[in-house]
Amino acid sequence: MAQPAVTRERLFALREAIAKLEGKPAPALAAAESEASADKGPSAKNEGALRLPLGIPALDEAIDGGLPLDGITEVRSGHLREAGAGSGFALALAAMLQRQTEESPNASLPILWIADMVSTLEAGAPYAIGLRDFGLKPDQFIYASPRKLEDALWLAEAAVESGVFPATILEIRGNPKPFGLTESRRLSLRAKAVQRPLFLLRQAGVEEASSAHFRFLAAPAPARARPLPDGTILGGSIGNPVFHLTLEKSRNPAPLSFLLEWNPHDRRFFAVSQSVEPCLPDERAAHFGNPISASSNRPDRKKEMGALLAFARTS
Repeated sequence: MAQPAVTRERLFALREAIAKLEGKPAPALAAAESEASADKGPSAKNEGALRLPLGIPALDEAIDGGLPLDGITEVRSGHLREAGAGSGFALALAAMLQRQTEESPNASLPILWIADMVSTLEAGAPYAIGLRDFGLKPDQFIYASPRKLEDALWLAEAAVESGVFPATILEIRGNPKPFGLTESRRLSLRAKAVQRPLFLLRQAGVEEASSAHFRFLAAPAPARARPLPDGTILGGSIGNPVFHLTLEKSRNPAPLSFLLEWNPHDRRFFAVSQSVEPCLPDERAAHFGNPISASSNRPDRKKEMGALLAFARTS
């Protein structure tokens, strides 16, 4: 009878060691917390969760009150030509997080953007003046571009584990083999342990299994005309950027699509359309009426240039 008791003790010790390595509470403590949460009711778990609400009631309800600040949120673009939409949405989330932490002790901590070399060559690097106009603080923004994807993953894991940065953005291109479900789970465990968010920005990638709580497909949408202080619309102008977002991964049975306008001055989103029904990319313009094009004032190149003359051959 002594041998099974010793075996159980070793098994319990091994479970405790694994829980410490993964940043989780000990099994006995986790069981006690689970029992206490069950006694308080089903809403007790969500009340203590760290969330970043986006300010859109329908969207916040779909993402359980907001994006997790102790896990991974994935933002992907379907094509490389739409990389600006994915980058813009990730930067908007970082700006909202900076606004949320301005009155906290972490107000002076910078946002870290990590991009592998392939993404930097194709999608470009952030521009300080553009970051400021977009609602971010350039003096609280750090950009790193390692030469290898393995170095970028190592840097992201170290940055999240340190707990120094309020948010870390990891930008990769496509679906590379060195970054799979195992690496995603390891980053998720680090974020959970230190209660820091990681925004995974996947440029020109397809859907794949990951440890992200939510995944958004970001695409560009036509911007509306810029409003004037008196309420009128400035004709021929281009207003704030608009994102067409599709919530691909969540607890909802089907993907939901949203059209959100980003206001860099207020650092918040506004719903262009209250509809949360899935819509096709060709249907985006239907939510805007008459979108303003940057080339609306250019001359029509298809206009006839005049009469055509034929000359006889000289040879």
